[in-house]
Amino acid sequence: MSLLAASAGASTQPAFQLMVGQGGSSAVKLFMLMTVLSFASAALMSITSFTRIIIVMSFLRQAMGTPQLPPNQVLMALALALTCFIMAPVASKVQETALGPYMNDQIDGQTAFDRGSIPVRAFLLRQTRTEDLQLFYEISKTARPSSPDDVPLTVAVPAYMISELTTSFRMGLFLFIPIVLIDVLVAGILMSLGMMMVPPMMISLPLKVGVFLLADGWHLIVSSLVKSFA
Repeated sequence: MSLLAASAGASTQPAFQLMVGQGGSSAVKLFMLMTVLSFASAALMSITSFTRIIIVMSFLRQAMGTPQLPPNQVLMALALALTCFIMAPVASKVQETALGPYMNDQIDGQTAFDRGSIPVRAFLLRQTRTEDLQLFYEISKTARPSSPDDVPLTVAVPAYMISELTTSFRMGLFLFIPIVLIDVLVAGILMSLGMMMVPPMMISLPLKVGVFLLADGWHLIVSSLVKSFA
């Protein structure tokens, strides 16, 4: 009887250990996934198109003279939607080459990171100015890479963010100037008519909105933003 119990215990113990090992692997992967998601907001602003889109939208709102319209929630939702659309090819490559095989236990974590960083690095370098990339190589005093694949993410990410700020402010300036001209024109006309007590914003705001709608402004801005990442 004792021999049967011992043999039964010996036969069930490896199965029990196997189940614990499988559950532990899944638990570790789930923990790592939750850890990555905790940095989602930082990744959204540092390695995606979100920063350029939201800055240009903010410039547009200030230029129109409507700091509360569209509301922040609407701008954030639009920026997130455009970011998902622009980053979809990169996300698909990461899922296909890194995340999917890692979740299926085909590759380890380091290999998944190396594979996943390839399409991300390619996207970052495609939008990064050469002078910004050179700046961080000069600051870090490291050797220049022989190919784009040798650029580390520690250099590519800050260089990309500086380039994004420069590009977004440039697009915002080009957007701001024609709208400000309407304000100047309206203010000059009111002064020439002696209507100095009339606030220029009362006249220029509907004019700016009308011109923006006649030019199909939202279509042009969204088209310019999406095509700027092509």
